[in-house]
Amino acid sequence: MRVAVALFPKVTILDAIGPYQVFAGMPDTEVVICAAEKGRITDANNWLHIDVEHTFEDIPHPDVLLVPGGNVTREMTKGHPILEWIRSAHEHTTYTTSVCTGSVLLGAAGLLRGLQATSHWVAYDALRGFGAEPVEQRVVFEDRIVTGAGVSAGIDLALAIAARLHGPEVAQAIQLGLEYDPQPPFDSGSPSKAPQAIMGRLDTLVAMWQEPITGNYRGGS
Repeated sequence: MRVAVALFPKVTILDAIGPYQVFAGMPDTEVVICAAEKGRITDANNWLHIDVEHTFEDIPHPDVLLVPGGNVTREMTKGHPILEWIRSAHEHTTYTTSVCTGSVLLGAAGLLRGLQATSHWVAYDALRGFGAEPVEQRVVFEDRIVTGAGVSAGIDLALAIAARLHGPEVAQAIQLGLEYDPQPPFDSGSPSKAPQAIMGRLDTLVAMWQEPITGNYRGGS
């Protein structure tokens, strides 16, 4: 089985690396990192660099496709090469998946119309714009399309996929190996739980996602 994890400049890296760590623990599985072009990818903070050896064209038929997110996905909905790869690869996948605002790219590729989907909560309106019905759930299955909520939800999504592909015992063994046992010090990890004062600290992020996008994508590959 081949799992393709897409990267792009300014990606939110935990969206990709969390699921990668889970998928890498599945038996008889190859996890391939790919991007529009070979070379160095820099994350959203400009601190972490990953050298990518495979392009999207190198991985035309992955069994599982994972699209991470990042604030840059707003711009990527207009003409980024990842969109055509998503459309083409989806015809052959067992599961086409996204984490965080990666679901906005699935929507832009035309995969979510009429379906329930989740994302980071700031992107719910963007999902509606592509015909999806956003829901506040950690992981949403719609047949072969699986979407995960914001950032850390990618680990939950990947464990759910592992259970579907290899059974719950394999998924639980991977979870135990990672000692994935979340016990956060605060209960403010979703908009339905966070106090309004905390929500207000993210006003700038919310406003950015409400701005209209004009023109085609002009960033790096």
